[in-house]
Amino acid sequence: MKKFVYRMQGIFELKKKLEEQEKTNYSIAQAKLRAEEEKLESLQRRKELYEERLRQNVGKRLILLEVRQNQDAIETLKLFIRQQAIVVKKAEQNVEVALHRLQQAIMERKTQEKLRENAFEKYKKEYEAEERKEIDENVSFQYGATK
Repeated sequence: MKKFVYRMQGIFELKKKLEEQEKTNYSIAQAKLRAEEEKLESLQRRKELYEERLRQNVGKRLILLEVRQNQDAIETLKLFIRQQAIVVKKAEQNVEVALHRLQQAIMERKTQEKLRENAFEKYKKEYEAEERKEIDENVSFQYGATK
C-alpha cells in the first residue's frame, strides 16, 4: 500500500500558521483596546473627581485659586478625554481589521482543509480500484492455474 501524500501539505501548514498568527494579532489588538478604554475611564473618573472638588469649593468659602486650579484641571482632562477617545476609536478600528484578517485566514485554512480532504478521497478511490484490480488478477490467475 502506498502512502497518502498531499502535495500541497506545505501550503496547508502555512495557512494554519497564518491563522494562528492572526489569532494572536487579534488578541493583542483586543488587549490594546481594553487598555485604552481603561485609560479613558480613568480620565473620566479623574474629571468627575475634579468637578466634585469644584462643587465643594464653590459651596464653601471662596478660595479663588483652588477654584481656578480645579477649572483648569477639568479643562485639561476634557482635552485628554477627547484625545483618548480618538485613541480608543483607532484601537477599535485595529480590532476590526484584525478580526477581518483572522476571518480571511480561517477561510483560507478551511479551503486548504477541504482540498486536502478531496485529495484524500480521490486517493482512497484510486487505492480501492487498484486493490480490486489486484484481486481480480489473483482470481484470474488462480482460475487459470486450476484449469
